[in-house]
Amino acid sequence: MKLSNFKYNLPEKLIAQRPAEHRDESRLMVINTKTGDIEHRVFKEVLDYFEEDDVFVFNDTKVFPARLFGNKEKTGAKIEVFLLRELNNEMKLWDVLVSPARKIRIGNKLYFGENEALVAEVIDNTTSRGRTLRFLYDGSYEEFRETLYSLGETPLPIFIKREPDEEDRERYQTIYSKHEGAVATPTAGLHFSRELLKRMEIKGVNSAFVTLHVGLGNFRSVDVEALAKHKVDSEKIFVSEEACEIVNKAKKTNHKVCAVGTTVMRTLESTITSEGLLKPFQGWTNRFIFPPYDVVIPNAMITNFHMPYSTMLMTATAFGGHELIMDAYQVAIKEKYRFGTYGDAMLMIR
Repeated sequence: MKLSNFKYNLPEKLIAQRPAEHRDESRLMVINTKTGDIEHRVFKEVLDYFEEDDVFVFNDTKVFPARLFGNKEKTGAKIEVFLLRELNNEMKLWDVLVSPARKIRIGNKLYFGENEALVAEVIDNTTSRGRTLRFLYDGSYEEFRETLYSLGETPLPIFIKREPDEEDRERYQTIYSKHEGAVATPTAGLHFSRELLKRMEIKGVNSAFVTLHVGLGNFRSVDVEALAKHKVDSEKIFVSEEACEIVNKAKKTNHKVCAVGTTVMRTLESTITSEGLLKPFQGWTNRFIFPPYDVVIPNAMITNFHMPYSTMLMTATAFGGHELIMDAYQVAIKEKYRFGTYGDAMLMIR
């Protein structure tokens, strides 16, 4: 499978710049991967395709306001810092991306906020764009985090061409987000409302929660034609015994297991027993799922409509079939579905 297999022409006007008025009222394309049949529905009707004791698996990671804007010492040059992950809370060390990277050297100090509310020192050049910063702050750790996050912006993806606002603080987060650590939201989960989760519960459809903290890999473009040569950055995952019990019971009783998003798909496929069941795990994964790939755990998947050449598109086609899903994208364009983070959704059922 080659990178060029994931090219398609996406009209810019179809890239959603804002979320739907109500989370569960996005459009939903439903694809039967066995027959190739396509239906057009509204997302809140998704439960029509699930029965009692089926399972939805959600990623309960929580996004933090990861984008900071500051100034370089002496020159005052404007610097954008994207927080990736905390390395050491006592020393206040963070892995970050810096832009423009060429202007930043080890030893440089960066200033953030009015009256230099936060100061950071560059202590390491980890990659061509990445850096390690040590924040210099005399107060408590809690006060430091509060200051850091008050200065941060919601890290909207670059194809949303506007400044983040107060609405994004809520809508660029799933309603079940719990464990902080992501720099991008698991977008498929944005369609679930409290009302929809309550209807799931009443119908007897079960929920299982896993965690994958979406990191730098979500922003890296694939720059090799042969996908097997692409390296994915490791991301932290957590799969509990409780989640395994819920998923494995559904597997053993031939019920549906629906992965809500590509991050859930990668998490589930990263920790499998020899019998094809899910096992508890806490650690890191760099699983890259692209066709051809035999998916083991889920037999249904919800995902958004992704950008050309993106790894998320590759994972979706690995589940639904490359030709079928790429054809479905052409249908979505013709029917004017909304693409991207705040766009519409696709349900694939095997």
